[in-house]
Amino acid sequence: MKQDMIIILDLGSNDNTNLAREIRALGIYSEIYPHDITQTELETLPNVKGIIIYGGPNNIVGGEPIRVGNHICESDYPIMAIEYKSDNNCSDGHCVEYPTWESAAPHLKSFIFDTCKATANWNMKNFVADQAELIRRHVGDKKVLLALSGGVDSSVVASLLIKAIGSDQLVCVHVNTGLMRKGESEYVVDVFGKLLESNLIYVDATDRILDKLEGIADPEEKRKIIGTEFIRIFEEEARHLSSTEAISFLAQGTIYPDVVESGTKTAKAVKSHHNVALPEDIQFALVEPLRQLFKDEVRACGLELGLPDELVFRQPFPGPGLGVRCLGAITRERLEVVRESDAILREEFKLAGLDKKVWQYFTAVPDFKSVGVRNHTRTYDYTVILRAVNTIDAMTATIEEIEWPILKRITDRILAEVKNVNRVCYDLSPKPIATIEWE
Repeated sequence: MKQDMIIILDLGSNDNTNLAREIRALGIYSEIYPHDITQTELETLPNVKGIIIYGGPNNIVGGEPIRVGNHICESDYPIMAIEYKSDNNCSDGHCVEYPTWESAAPHLKSFIFDTCKATANWNMKNFVADQAELIRRHVGDKKVLLALSGGVDSSVVASLLIKAIGSDQLVCVHVNTGLMRKGESEYVVDVFGKLLESNLIYVDATDRILDKLEGIADPEEKRKIIGTEFIRIFEEEARHLSSTEAISFLAQGTIYPDVVESGTKTAKAVKSHHNVALPEDIQFALVEPLRQLFKDEVRACGLELGLPDELVFRQPFPGPGLGVRCLGAITRERLEVVRESDAILREEFKLAGLDKKVWQYFTAVPDFKSVGVRNHTRTYDYTVILRAVNTIDAMTATIEEIEWPILKRITDRILAEVKNVNRVCYDLSPKPIATIEWE
């Protein structure tokens, strides 16, 4: 990587990601690393100009404060310590300490540019060039299997891989898990089939995955089952493609929020993302060029690569698909309620012009029923929950205030057109305290 970099050492602060984003906004690349990074690991990082140690309220494990190694404070890098006491290990004056973020923030720009002498050369053009070069070095002349969901992240990875190694070395696999949105798999096959021609493989794993999920209610277990089955399917397809040697590289559209929410050494997991919580016996080496990017940066990367707006700004769709929107143990009946109600929501949002305004919107269906009345007869049916959120980086989110006539029209259509539903609710919970998805 040619860009200058400021590294942030993760001691459990809730604001590490916000800090990284602020530094990147200044045109300086910033990355978060574990607090116990070794001297060898530190020395292998390119173009490091400075280090920020961020303590924060989670800077305690097992009752003891988390400490960085002496090799950090004894290094030649300028250091800023926020909410962290260095125990005088940095007494030579190259470490500046601030007791709070509020006291450090006004001096951040000066630290980066004046103290660290960093150059503002972080941009998507340089990022794409760097990643393409890294992919070529990592992959060589081998083939890469890409898990292509058709979402923004995997689509950008596909474009980046084509730029780096060409389409002849790339094989994309789209797996229909049975948890896709209405028309989703057909869309992916249509759009990417034309771009990739014979290098797109379609796998219908509906029965296989839904059978594995039968009776499983715990969200974490569902995510891990889906993630494991994805890997097993990719391994099978890789073996089918080569009679002598299986494809050894798997590319994924993993992005930074996936990594953070799956947990770090100093922060508990919010949820295990299927592309992060992988089986230990995975047979692939991973290619994840977007792993350190936030969602808005992924979109910027897509635009830099020349992808059309309609693809870059598509609705985000979680890897586990409707499996995390069919709450609790998945049934095919309730899954169909999610799929059909989601299609109505998307259609009405598009008609109202909200598809260009709202970052993400979807329906979820809980694993319980309630009493209602239809045609003067008692019903006992499901509830559909509508959710619409706005965010920049998927780390925090606010609720879109939908006009009442639109909400009423969506409600009326769902109650009239979707079987086994007698209630529609609108979720008003921001992130945090809630997450964007329900599971």
